[in-house]
Amino acid sequence: MDTQDLEVMATELLQSFENGELERHEVHERLRQTLDQMRAFGMPLPEDLVALEEELAREFVGEAGDIDMEGDGEGDGD
Repeated sequence: MDTQDLEVMATELLQSFENGELERHEVHERLRQTLDQMRAFGMPLPEDLVALEEELAREFVGEAGDIDMEGDGEGDGD
């Protein structure tokens, strides 16, 4: 996969998200993978995609903290 393929993949990913074809967690995972590949190729990362990935990561980390891992009704996993 070359740099142009990665740029096209990122664009298609955003279009799929905007069209409602993908859920937020799917977008986050695919975007993270695409950015990781771009990093591996030494490509410059589009600031808007990095910002979106960071926003989605914060969102899902927050949700993970709400999961009741112990079944004690606390909801913070501690």
